Order: sequence, then C-alpha cells, then structure tokens
Amino acid sequence: MKYFHTVLYLTVLVSILIGCNSEQPTNILNSNASIDSTGALSGGDTTIFDASSHAFSIPAPNLSAAALEKHLEGDVEFEAVFVTAPAVVNPGLGPIYNNVSCINCHSRDGRGRPPGVNEGLVSLLLRLSLPKNDNMADGKPPIPVPGYGRQLNNRAIVGTPAEGTVKIEYSEQPLTTEDGTRVHLRYPNYTITNTYHPLPENVEVSPRVAPVVFGLGLLEAIPESTILTYADEIDVNGDGISGKPNYVWDVVKKRYALGRFGWKANQPTLLQQVASAYHDDMGVTTSLFLIENSAGQPQLTENRTTPEVSDEILDVVTFYVQTLAVPARRNVDDPQVMHGEQLFAQAQCASCHIPTLRTGVLSGVPSVSNQTIHPYTDLLLHDMGHGLADNRPDFHASGTEWRTPPLWGIGLVRTVNGHTNFLHDGRARNLMEAILWHGGEAEKSRQAVLEMSKAERDALIAFLESL
Repeated sequence: MKYFHTVLYLTVLVSILIGCNSEQPTNILNSNASIDSTGALSGGDTTIFDASSHAFSIPAPNLSAAALEKHLEGDVEFEAVFVTAPAVVNPGLGPIYNNVSCINCHSRDGRGRPPGVNEGLVSLLLRLSLPKNDNMADGKPPIPVPGYGRQLNNRAIVGTPAEGTVKIEYSEQPLTTEDGTRVHLRYPNYTITNTYHPLPENVEVSPRVAPVVFGLGLLEAIPESTILTYADEIDVNGDGISGKPNYVWDVVKKRYALGRFGWKANQPTLLQQVASAYHDDMGVTTSLFLIENSAGQPQLTENRTTPEVSDEILDVVTFYVQTLAVPARRNVDDPQVMHGEQLFAQAQCASCHIPTLRTGVLSGVPSVSNQTIHPYTDLLLHDMGHGLADNRPDFHASGTEWRTPPLWGIGLVRTVNGHTNFLHDGRARNLMEAILWHGGEAEKSRQAVLEMSKAERDALIAFLESL
C-alpha cells in the first residue's frame, strides 16, 4: 500500500505540473491564483487545469504532502467494493442496498444518469416517504414508509428479497421558442414493481441521480452568514427570487443546522453526507448510523452494536471529497462565451447561481479555507415550479423546492461521464432542456431564454459549457 501511494503521489504530482493531456486549456490567464479577473480559477487555489476525462478526480494542487497522503487513502476507500459478511475485506454489504461502492454511483467522481433502455438503476435512486398531516410541524424530516424506510433499495444479497424494482417511462412535451425552434422536453414517469411488501398508495416518491463530488469542501467552508446574505424568503426586494435556507438535523451535534448538501440541502455536513450514503445506499453502518437500513423488515438479521465502517475510514473518505480539485474554466476570452455570460446575467440566472463566493475556515482542511471561488450557487432552496416538483417535503424544503446546484464543471460532464443528462432526475438530455424545465421563481429567466434568438441561445450554452 505504501508503494502504491508513492507511485500515485508521483503520478498526481506530474499531472498537476504538466496537465493530463493535450486537452489542457491554453487560453486561461495562467495558474496564478492571485490573477483571476475572468473567474477562470473556479476553485481558487484548489483549481486544476485539466479538461480530460480525469478532470473531476484530481486532488487539490495546494494539498500538503501529508494531506495528499490522506486524500489518496480516502480515494482507495471511495472505490472500495463492499461484499456480504463474513469477509476479510469490506464486509457488511446490505442485506438490502442500491450499490456496492461510492465510485459506482459517482463514476470518475462525476455525475450519474437515469438508466437507458433495458438497463437497471446504477446511479439513480428513489427517495420514499409518507405525507405529513396538517398537525405536523414544518421543518421535520420525511416520514419513513413502514417496511421501506426513506429509500427504495432495489438490490439485495443472495437469499434476501430486494424491496422492489423501478420502471421509467418518458413522455414528450413539445415547446416552441420565440423564433420557432421546437424543443421536446422529456417527462419521466416512475413505476415501482415486484415489491416484497405492498407499498402504501399515498407513498411520496422522489428520484435522485448522483451529483458530482468535487469542490464539496469549498462549499462546506462557505460561512453560514454568507449564504444567509442571499436568503430572501418573502421576497422583500421584489425581484421574484425568494431563496430560503433549509435547516436539518445534525446527528453529531444533535441540533438543527444549515443544510448544504443533497438535492434539497438535507445534509448539514460532508461527514454526515458520507455516512448517510454508506447507510442508505450500501446498507453499511457507521458510528453515526448504527441501525441497519433494513430495520423493521424481515431482512434484518441482527441488531449491530459495532460499525461496519470505522471512524478512520469515514474520516478519510470525507476528506477525499472535501479536497478534490475543481477544474478551471475554459475559453474565457472567447467572444461568444463572453456574450453568453452577459445573457446569463441579463436573464437573472445569476440571482440564484451566484458566480463568486468566498470561503471561510474549514477546520482540518486548510486547502479549502479562505478561497475566492466561482461555484454558481447560493446553496439555498428555490421554488422551481410544478414541472420539476417531486411533491415530497424534506425538512423545510417543500415539494416544489430544490437547492441551487453548483454549475462549475458542468461543461465537462460529457467528457468525464459520457452523457449530458441534467437536473435532479437526469430528465434533461442537454443544457437547453435543463434551462427550459425551470419554472416557479425561475419562470422569468425561462421566458427570457425562450425569447432569445438562436445565436443568443447558442452563446448562453457556450458560456455554460465553459464552466
């Protein structure tokens, strides 16, 4: 293992110094973090100049030697495949689960997609819950479904029934822009079949694809006060944008805290996000979640008292996702890209996708502390309209509200992950479809895009693909 880390360390160092391949951008100002007038250094000092298929998987270049070693240890664990106990290495899978490793959902540390024809679920899952009644206070977590919990586990170990299978069918919704261009939006319909136990008729279902995992430490380091600066829940300034924070339960501090991660900002820290993924997605317990995800079901064979993943492993995996580099912007001085950036601002897209933020201090992770970054998010909840609604509340997030996703790296998804599926369920097959699904608070922005000429829409997409 020591030899492996030495070789990997040298490989990473070389890639940082000279880039990974000929796709390295040449028209970015330079790699000096003190010069960033174009916003090319998306991750501040954690920015990496690489536009290859490895762009999401490179350690932050400002890590110390000790920090890089810890990052690489976390990388090994992030890719670890769990198996059924008893086993010498990585036991504890299931008994019900969605996947066998972190990397299987977040391929190349990138973005998941819905399954294709005749494919099973790999990087998409379904959240489940029961409706809250009128006597239940807002701000509480989703109500678990008896016999299922809060997530459908579509796989199981040998001899154990899975909770069910998922079928996705799409219908087309045609749309015409102002200049007569026809766009077909794809609307998904989900059917859960082959359930081991009947599901309630009023079950709430919310599909989620795996998001990218780079740059997360920077988002965790943004001061809460900075995020709340952009909150305007009752739209006092009258601009139609009313972002609000989600406050969720922190299992370590045992109190409510600002939610930052997940499609509805339902996780307060990366430590809890990682532990939840082990528990919910793989059926692997940690000290944060000791009760098996199959609790209350026939599949539960024991009440575990010791975690299947140690605190040391949980720590290095958390550090790994905290310290992945952010790929630099490309083509920043291209006239079409510059025009698209102006259109992005004019359409008020930047009201939610905040271009520039400043991190504070994240304890134990100096590489992400005190950085000027360009994530294009406010980490707040926004009403996106009924077209994107999952109708499933999550703490303070309503059934129509979603957290603003960061846009950095969005132009490299095709290169890294081989697809261009976007939004929380991957329904959008390209960036334009993703834009035109926006509603609610973003309806004015959507209308502005519909009224653009083809050249203007092309410029807008060129800008997004530069991020």
